[in-house]
Amino acid sequence: MGTISDYLDGLAPDQREALQRVVDVARRVAPEAEEGTSYGMPALRLDGRPLVGITASARHLSLFPFSPAVVEAVAPDLGGFSLSKGTIRFTVDQPLPEPVVEQVVRLRRAELEA
Repeated sequence: MGTISDYLDGLAPDQREALQRVVDVARRVAPEAEEGTSYGMPALRLDGRPLVGITASARHLSLFPFSPAVVEAVAPDLGGFSLSKGTIRFTVDQPLPEPVVEQVVRLRRAELEA
């Protein structure tokens, strides 16, 4: 996979729009983050380390904060969303709330800068 921009270009318009919104929010919180890959997925990287990653599948979209602690911290704000140890799943019809995306990026950034 290439960069986030390359990845988004290959998606259906509704998936692209939903994931672009997540990326835009993440870039507002961490404007110096660079596009790249991490763990084989498109990601924003901060100082060469993975900040957040994104993917699309047939049934859902995913945000990867690369941190179980971050997912656990925002879980109370994500009732009705599918969560796993390191993944937050959402859909085009049920997008992630921007404040939660902001919090994910802030928390992950704090981990990387600690």
